[in-house]
This record gives sequence, C-alpha cells and structure tokens, in this order.
Amino acid sequence: MSAPVWVILPTYDEAATLEPVVRRVLAAVPGAHVLVVDDASPDGTGAIADRLAAEHTGVEVLHRAGKAGLGSAYLAGFAHALRAGAARVIQMDSDLSHDPADLPRLLVSDAALAIGSRYVPRGGVEGWGALRRAVSRAGCEYARRVLGAPVRDLTSGIRCWRADALAAVVPARLRSQGYAFQVELAYRTLRRGLSVEEIPIVFRGREHGRSKMSARIALEAAWVVPALRFARDLPTT
Repeated sequence: MSAPVWVILPTYDEAATLEPVVRRVLAAVPGAHVLVVDDASPDGTGAIADRLAAEHTGVEVLHRAGKAGLGSAYLAGFAHALRAGAARVIQMDSDLSHDPADLPRLLVSDAALAIGSRYVPRGGVEGWGALRRAVSRAGCEYARRVLGAPVRDLTSGIRCWRADALAAVVPARLRSQGYAFQVELAYRTLRRGLSVEEIPIVFRGREHGRSKMSARIALEAAWVVPALRFARDLPTT
C-alpha cells in the first residue's frame, strides 16, 4: 500500500496481550505504523511497548502521565498520526477482542469511516454471556434511535478512517471520554455527510485482564447521546 497506515492502540494494563496484538497487526498490514498510547499502566505495559518499539521500526510509544480516558488517548494518537502524514488511521483495542486479521478488509473500504460491525450480517460476538450481549445491543439500539443514525454498531471500537475525514471530524475537545466517544465520532461523521460503511467482524470477549466498562462509563453514554442529538455546535451538511 503506497500511503502510510497508522494503527492506534490505547493501553492501560494490557501487559498480557499487547505483544501478540502488535505482532499480529504488523503481520496483517505490512508497513503499518503502530502507535501505542499508554496511560502509565502499573502492570508494565509501557515497558513492553518500549521493547517492541526497539525491535520494530514501525512501532512507536506515546507515554502519558496517567489514566485520562479512552477518548483523550485516541485524540492524542490521532493528532500524532495526522502530523506524521498518515493516509489511513485505524483504531482498535489492545486486548485481543479485535482480530488484526480483519484490518485489510477495513482498509479496502472507500468510505470516510469503515466500522468493524458486530451487528450486521456475518458479524457477531463470542465469549459474552446473554446479559452482556443484551446490554450491548440495547445500548447500540438506544443510540441509533435517539440519533436517527443508520449505523447498527455505533459503539464498535475497531475502525478505519481516511485521514482527511478524521481531520475534519475530530474536534479539539470531545463531550465524552468513555465508550460514548465512539458514538460521538460516528455521529459527527454522519452529520458532515461523510460516508460510513459497516464491515462485519466477530468480536471476542477478553480472556486476560479486566473489562474497562464501568457504571460511570454507562451513565456517561446515557446523557451524552441525547446531548449530541440536540447539540447546536455540531456541523451539518
């Protein structure tokens, strides 16, 4: 691929999974640049990232002073990649829930934003119980209905952006810092009239470490979604 691809991996206590994720990303997308954004993980994730960067010229590490939220980690990673001249920017989790082998299918999309979707035909979820599945689907349906958005998986965390679209969509400051920021960015993209395509993927529940989902993050999503719907500062086509 002639243009550079950057893959942003935010980390907090992902020592058990970071190395296999990075190696699989580099194998799936030869020539990709991987940027690990670590929020001072107490389990040594940052040191593992530094070692991987020393071993691979295509790996870089952005160390942050402490845990500041998923949204701000991605904003920092996006800004770094865009300054470096990225043509495509991929965002994904570092816990093996997203399969790096899916990345080439996202990269062939011509859409401004390609979303790896669990809730389109051939998409799915493995390793979650019935309650977790129901909560996830209900959250996506709630956001879709409140926002009037045609996207089925607004909360998906594996995405591929065209750099021009990302630069146009990402604001200086997001309303949300938890998983709701995924909804916010997708909605901002749609409000600008940019194309969004859902690519089916199979999401796998994490086998190592603990989920970052919390009651605070869920409550944030509950108020952020209607706030977006009635916001006056979002662009329109």
